[in-house]
Amino acid sequence: MAEAPAPAKNGKLLSVVSRWQDSLKWRIAYAYGGLIVILGLFVIGVVYQSMSRAVRAQIDRRVATVAAGLGDAAAGAMSKQPFELRGLVYRYSRLDGVAYVFVEDRNGDVSAHSLKSFPLDLLHSLSPEERRQPQRVIQTYRGKTVYEARAPISEGQLGVVHLAIWGDGVEDEVKHTVLPVVALVLLAVIATVVLAVLLAHGIIYPIRRLTDAAGKISTGDLEAPIVADSTDEIGELARSLERMRASLKTAIWRLSRAAGQ
Repeated sequence: MAEAPAPAKNGKLLSVVSRWQDSLKWRIAYAYGGLIVILGLFVIGVVYQSMSRAVRAQIDRRVATVAAGLGDAAAGAMSKQPFELRGLVYRYSRLDGVAYVFVEDRNGDVSAHSLKSFPLDLLHSLSPEERRQPQRVIQTYRGKTVYEARAPISEGQLGVVHLAIWGDGVEDEVKHTVLPVVALVLLAVIATVVLAVLLAHGIIYPIRRLTDAAGKISTGDLEAPIVADSTDEIGELARSLERMRASLKTAIWRLSRAAGQ
């Protein structure tokens, strides 16, 4: 018994929705608003994808540059005491977002690394051509995605340096860079939808005034003048209705005067 008022509420809601659907203002607002929302979502998707790719490419180039710098520094350190190479690796491993750093010599053995225990699955057999060319690969370390840059040392003759950054850090940087732009586009879409509703209201309001005036004329109320506020088609319609009102009022006055005589 407590759920009896539900149909009444639903009926009231349907009545409001029906009035909105029957209103030209809301049909215009729905049409323009829907088009703007669709275009806005498309723009947001394009902006998000393009900016994400651009940010990832920028991060990729930055990591490759750091790895190349490490490779140049490692070329000098490998000819000196081993602790100098380990110190160099340690310094680079302290950079923000770096997951690991290790140096592979010409024989494919690890000369220095930043890890407590080196997992062998990070070490892959590289061909001589791969040793001479910088590479960027996606690896899995500790169950997480890392982006690894490989840089040759003395064109691969002395070995290869491996420097990886955490994938989570890349995604966070992408979000921090892209999301503010996406939010601005979303705000622009919302503002445009609001403007569409206001525009629809501005178009329909004078038409509604003329409809009310025509309704008064149809009931015989010819006293209130119809004021034309604009020079467009709606203003021309208002002036036509005013001429009709004035003509009807004059005609009725003449008929009343003739009947009185």
